[in-house]
Amino acid sequence: MGDLDRALQINQANTPAVGELDRDRLAFLLTDSAIASAAVVDGDLAGFVMVLAPGSSYGSVNYRWFQNHYPTAWYLDRVVIDRAQRRRGIATRLYRCILDDLARRHVSALGLEVNTVPPNPDSMLFHERMGFRTVGTQSTPYGAQVALMLRDVDSNRSGATTLE
Repeated sequence: MGDLDRALQINQANTPAVGELDRDRLAFLLTDSAIASAAVVDGDLAGFVMVLAPGSSYGSVNYRWFQNHYPTAWYLDRVVIDRAQRRRGIATRLYRCILDDLARRHVSALGLEVNTVPPNPDSMLFHERMGFRTVGTQSTPYGAQVALMLRDVDSNRSGATTLE
């Protein structure tokens, strides 16, 4: 993901659905991510996703919850799609690529969280359609409440998908 400033702009435009970051924190996440994938449409960054492997130094309470409860699960920290690019299948294609990558690495499960307070019904519906199930809930230090969701990597996995 070469355009860190554009990624930060897209991220900040999507708060509170995703956590707010500064440039240094985003750069850390990019460096610490085992998988960082981007979608580019007409030469512009349209969205991105970051996945952390077990054993990361990432201090997120949600990441730590998964490490405590599902220590072999990888953690999808954020998926962010530019608002102008939504409903075009970009997130679905990003997820399919990630699931294929995780399967090649013999990873069994992928965890993530979706805000329930403030509510994020579009994200909840999307993740349920993608095969994620709620395995826990928690409150965050920032006043949000989240559903902690998990998905088996091999369940209903599609064939390889290429992003342009």
